[in-house]
Amino acid sequence: MGGMAFIGTAGWSIPRIHQSNFPPEGSHLARYASVFSAAEINSSFYRPHRKSTYERWAQSTPDDFRFSVKAPKLITHAAGEVAASDIDAFFTEITGLGTKLGPILIQLPPKRSFVPADALQLLSAFRNSTDGDLVLEPRHASWFEAEAEWLLKALKIARVAADPPRAAGADLPGGWAGLIYYRLHGSPHIYRSAYGEERLTTVARSMQAATAASSAAWCVFDNTTSYAAAGDALALRRLLRIP
Repeated sequence: MGGMAFIGTAGWSIPRIHQSNFPPEGSHLARYASVFSAAEINSSFYRPHRKSTYERWAQSTPDDFRFSVKAPKLITHAAGEVAASDIDAFFTEITGLGTKLGPILIQLPPKRSFVPADALQLLSAFRNSTDGDLVLEPRHASWFEAEAEWLLKALKIARVAADPPRAAGADLPGGWAGLIYYRLHGSPHIYRSAYGEERLTTVARSMQAATAASSAAWCVFDNTTSYAAAGDALALRRLLRIP
């Protein structure tokens, strides 16, 4: 969905301190989706879900809501060649989201360096399975060099802008320019710290520039441990003047 901005959190928790911003009735997800336009499904990283579970989640949200889905650890953290059966099973499950399916998030382990043949095999396995949006979160410095950037652009895969960054340039969007995807984990204390207006303003301007260029712009807050994510997402919505 080029030209649109999506803001949400990892999961759809509604902390007590922010409950007044959400409707008092309905399921947790329905209440969340009445305010935010997106959510990141992280539980898929740890275990498979039935197609019917994804269908239920999709049915609980408005037509313009989107889910990003974190690819299974079984695939992204596997040593050696990716099993076609694992890829097929994952993509069959997430068809339950239907039109609510947003980007698929491929997060790599910190020790996984960029090896061209290995990277091509893994990323092609995803790209050959979908024409939809893919976004990669590498966590080794070698992925931020020119050859890796070229491969991501060739496969039409965006690179996450992550905070805190694990390497120089990791906090900036990269790869395919048709999608930018901020994944903010909390800084200086990962998963706990809230973001100030200065940082959120920088993200808002980047998202505005992307949508003006007809690219999709996502921002997912993963600083959920201290319930900061929902507050930051609400603040970013205000900066983008989303009613």
